[in-house]
Amino acid sequence: MATNDDETSTGGTDPRRIALYGVLIALVGVYLSPLYSGLTTSLKTQQAYRETSPLQPPLEGLTIDPWLTAASELAFAMVNSFAMVVPATILSAVFGSLAAYGLTKVDWRGQALLLALFLAAVFIPYQAVLVPLRQFWSIVDISSLHARGELVELTITHIAYGIPICTILFRSYYRTLDDELMEAARLDGASLARIYRKIVLPLSLPMFAVTLIYQFTQVWNDFLFALVLLSDRANYVVTLELNALAGAMATDYGVQMAGAFIAALPTIVVYVLFGEQFAKGQTL
Repeated sequence: MATNDDETSTGGTDPRRIALYGVLIALVGVYLSPLYSGLTTSLKTQQAYRETSPLQPPLEGLTIDPWLTAASELAFAMVNSFAMVVPATILSAVFGSLAAYGLTKVDWRGQALLLALFLAAVFIPYQAVLVPLRQFWSIVDISSLHARGELVELTITHIAYGIPICTILFRSYYRTLDDELMEAARLDGASLARIYRKIVLPLSLPMFAVTLIYQFTQVWNDFLFALVLLSDRANYVVTLELNALAGAMATDYGVQMAGAFIAALPTIVVYVLFGEQFAKGQTL
């Protein structure tokens, strides 16, 4: 009798646990089915796609041509995206860290007002700034100075739009840092800049991982700002070029699905590389 109770308590024959696992497995299947459908579509010829179900494996009509076509079409746009995303991500995180340091560890008049402005900026949707953004860059016309000027405009836009959220994230983290450690450094004659470089910055690596992953994902996947600011196809980022893969007369769904997977690959790589630091930052 005790043995049966032990088996039930450990979940060996517990029907509720079996039902729970069954529901979880079913939910995983439902969640992954669009990815599976997209993957099978990207490996089929156009004829096979028309004649089979999207969930049916590409047993006949298997091809990697959609992947090769999508890779060639998106190659230059991927380069443009990296040229824009990397500085936008790093600079917005750095400026957000500096702003948060000034808002938490330095006493000065007007902090509450500036913090309120940062909080308000976080909740401004992209759609609300599209018209004034286009008007601003029509006045401050960097695109006329260089062939890649439009990319510079888009980069600066994402830096400015990313600083508020990075500041709020860093501020919540810096409030948990030990003030006594910094006070001891001040008594030893360390300046505010030196305290930041030697104490705050090394302790900020987990939160930098969080903000870098968040910003990289947001900026890489942006479509609206790119659509408004980029007119020259030579400056297209990957989201715009992926949208352009839809033909005017006919759509090759295999190429579109392959392009979607290729466009998503960098964000997956970033999560893999910074995943451990991201987990640490989330638990702080």
